[in-house]
Formats: sequence, C-alpha cells, structure tokens
Amino acid sequence: MCEALGGQQMRAAVVRVAGGPFLIENVKLGSLKPTEVLVRVVATGVCHTDMVVRNQDFTTPLPMILGHEGSGIVEAVGTDVTTIKLGDHVVMTYMSCGLCDTCESGHPAHCEYMGPLNFGGARLDGSSGVTDREGGELHDHFFGQSAFAEYALASERNVVRVPKDVPLELMGPLGCGIQTGAGSVLNALNVHAGSSFVAFGAGAVGLSAIMAAKVAGATTIIAADLNEARLALALELGATHVINSASEDPVARVREITQKGADFTLECSGRGAVLRQAIDCLGIFGVCGIVGATKEGTEVAFNVNDVMIPGRRIMGIVQGDVVAKTFIPVLVDLYKQGRFPFDRLVRFYDFAEINQAVEDSERGVAIKPILRIAAASDA
Repeated sequence: MCEALGGQQMRAAVVRVAGGPFLIENVKLGSLKPTEVLVRVVATGVCHTDMVVRNQDFTTPLPMILGHEGSGIVEAVGTDVTTIKLGDHVVMTYMSCGLCDTCESGHPAHCEYMGPLNFGGARLDGSSGVTDREGGELHDHFFGQSAFAEYALASERNVVRVPKDVPLELMGPLGCGIQTGAGSVLNALNVHAGSSFVAFGAGAVGLSAIMAAKVAGATTIIAADLNEARLALALELGATHVINSASEDPVARVREITQKGADFTLECSGRGAVLRQAIDCLGIFGVCGIVGATKEGTEVAFNVNDVMIPGRRIMGIVQGDVVAKTFIPVLVDLYKQGRFPFDRLVRFYDFAEINQAVEDSERGVAIKPILRIAAASDA
C-alpha cells in the first residue's frame, strides 16, 4: 500500500523565496514510511508561525510546503501503524520523537528534536515526502505534516483522532494555535479557580487562553490588545476586563484591577516590549508564560531585582506543554458542551485564497483563517 502511493499528484502551496507569496503548484507525493499515515486534508488553519517561517524570521530551508494546523481523513497507513485506521477523522499537530528524556517524561512539546522535526523541512533521516512537477526537491514535513496541500504525510505520533460528529473543517487549529492558548492556561501555567489571568494579545492564542481561563475558574480575566473589535469579543468569551494598550498603560491598569498584580500572564504577541509589560504587572509569585514567536536572536531586558525579590517566574511554553493525543479530545468535549466556542474565532477561505487569508491575518481582519481544501464528504 505504501509504495503504491509514490508519484501521486496533488496541489500544494509552496514558498520559494523569503517573504514571497504562497504559490499553488502541482507536486508529486512520495511513499509512506512504515510509521506514517496519509491524510487527505479537508482544511488547514493559518498560523502566525507560517508567516514567521515564510519571512525566514526562523531559519528553515526553502522551497517548502508550510501549514501545520491540518485536519482530514486517513486514506492509507504504514505497515507499522497500529493506533490509526483508514477512514479516521484526525487533527494533525506538532511532531516529537517519543524517545528522548523530555518526551518520555511527558513533555513531548519540548522534545529534544523539536527543531529538526518541526522546522527542518524533512523527516529526521533527511528524506522528503514530495517533489515538484519536474522532480526537483521540495522541503516538507513542516510540523510533521506540511498541511498546505491536498494530502499530508504525517506520523502516527502527530495525528489525533477526533469524533465524526464534529465539523472536521473546524478542527485543524486545535493542533497548534488553539491548543497553545488553552494548554498554556490549563496545563503549563495551571491557572486555578479564583486567580487572576492576563492575556497580552487577543489573537487566536490569546482568546483561546481567555476561554480556557474561564473554564479554569479564574475570576479576574483580562485581555490587553490594540484592536477594539477583538477586545469586545474577549468580553463575550470570558474576559472580565479589557485594556486597550494604545490608550492605557497596561501595567498600571492591571495593578489597578487586581490590586496586587496578576497571578498569571501570557505573552502572545511576540513583541519584546509587551513581554516586559507581562512581567512587570505580575504580583508576588506571579508567573509569566511566553508563547509569542519572535525573530531569532530577539532579546528583552528586565529588572532582575523586580523578578527575584517578588519571586516572579518566567516560563517558556511550546504548544501549551500538552500531550496532544489526550488534550485535543478534552478541547473537543468542551466545544461540544458549549464551554469552549473557538468556532467564533474562525473565518473560512478557499485554498486558492491562501495569500488573501494570510494578508487578512496579518492586518488583523481575520483572527483564525481556515483554508478549505476539500469537502469532508469528498475526502
């Protein structure tokens, strides 16, 4: 079955030059490895990290097929696959090795091989799964999937089965952006009932964190952003207060609201100045989580004594530090119960509109664009 797939044609969005457009090209799909699954992609979320890599703020090889929030239906499985079967509806998430000390200790999102597995543009053995129409090399396996394509060669490790009674085209962002925001609150930071929480940035990650903080029982939930429409949405999704950082000092305002400083903050914007605000507004023993992707080499200064004496903590977080196979089903259940309405964040686009979707995301017009690549009924 695996070898029969070799040479199959599909459409994929390829980035060939730094900062260039996504070019929809006809490419050739390679064969499955024994531990891989072939997913026919129904839809794929567009994430800020796709733009970071397109712009080469993270160094990755080009040309590459990006996309790492894919959902779809399993059409083939490798000979060694035991937990996924044909016809399964799945969400694709980040890739991890499963064998290093970090993975074995229950933290695969901080896998020792996170870099090469998710940003290396190939499998860990250096092989690629696709070529262009002329047989030229293309880099793929971005986050173990490269889901800006009609098909994805994913691993048994990074596909998560989801129920067939939920809209599959909606589920893809659970694999990265939504998971990152919610997981940071519910898992990495362990925001608890009665606590105060501030999301710096009300994009997909920040708003997911807001919803998760409400689920966790936080009683003071603050969103800080520059976009009034997103702040209004934050109030509808669970925020008790909002701060427009263009007109208010967020540090002073957070201290005024909480009276003692925040218990938890999450920096989602990827901006150094905002990270400093997220640290400075913490109370005693407050914890600041960092999830905003920044350009390689970015440095931020902070007052050492203002961190040490109050016992503040600064935590780097990848993918909410969750085990996706167990956490994504929790988010699906919360969504089905009406307690995690992440569908309110999305806007759908046809695959051919990928560059418009990216532009709308960068301009703040769309919070979480999702590209429709195939109808679930056709997949």
